[in-house]
Amino acid sequence: MRYAVTGAAGFIGSHLAEALLADGHDVYAVDCFTDYYDTAEKERNAASLGVNRLDLADDMLELGGVDGVFHLAGQPGVRSFGEAFPLYVRRNVLATQKVFEACASAGVRVVFASSSSVYGDAETYPTPEFAEPKPLSPYGITKLACEHLAYAYARSFGLDCVALRYFTVYGPRQRPDMFFRRVCERLGDGDVFEIYGTGEQSRSFTYVADVVEATRAAMDAAPAGATYNVGGGEEASMLEAIALLESASGRTLQTRQAASAKGDMSRTSADISRIRAELAWEPRTSLHDGLAAMWSWAAARVAAG
Repeated sequence: MRYAVTGAAGFIGSHLAEALLADGHDVYAVDCFTDYYDTAEKERNAASLGVNRLDLADDMLELGGVDGVFHLAGQPGVRSFGEAFPLYVRRNVLATQKVFEACASAGVRVVFASSSSVYGDAETYPTPEFAEPKPLSPYGITKLACEHLAYAYARSFGLDCVALRYFTVYGPRQRPDMFFRRVCERLGDGDVFEIYGTGEQSRSFTYVADVVEATRAAMDAAPAGATYNVGGGEEASMLEAIALLESASGRTLQTRQAASAKGDMSRTSADISRIRAELAWEPRTSLHDGLAAMWSWAAARVAAG
């Protein structure tokens, strides 16, 4: 099969593209290489992928000979208020509209990477897909807008789209702004780590290899128009997760408390009964094992200079 992967130089996209290539598929890898974080990291992620530079907000995705599209490109991060907001509209909503337009025209299925941020502080935990979405950040709002776009394009133009609501993905190559990556770096250099809020915020942490399996299963077997939570089997607070990383590293994290971040959610907990029943997927990597693997990656990266 030939698949297009947008955001292929990013954290999840590079893992997905590598897995597809390892199984003998052809991958049309696309990334804009935005400056949200050091582009040198993305260059390393993409070194073996032959990534094509493409700004999806401006350029049409060419899908001749493509059997399916994994749309993982976007502007990440819940701290999306103020002057940053136009970037989220451009890189999430506008870029995704153009991807959906191309997929609908080509008659190609697209698996869209949405986010648990669409739920906000959810009405129930674990949160099922039918819970009313009430996003707390512009980032979450743009992801929900894209889900509505998918529905509109399906109704009017026959778009075949599956939406996946990822819950706090972690693992090797995690973005520098993300929680576990920052903890690993402070464990490595001994500097102080700022904990936003009390540290009692909890998440359904999900290991990247499990996310890749769920994403591929959605392409292969999900009914058109389906929406699934993709979340870890274990929920843990920030403080509990830090303790696991301290154990894996054999080091103690120096911390100080900072104000809670605007738009951040106090809890996420994924109800994965739908994806388990329909796609036979569930996470296989424990938080203990996943964090051990992430620390090994982070430590090797520091050792390599």
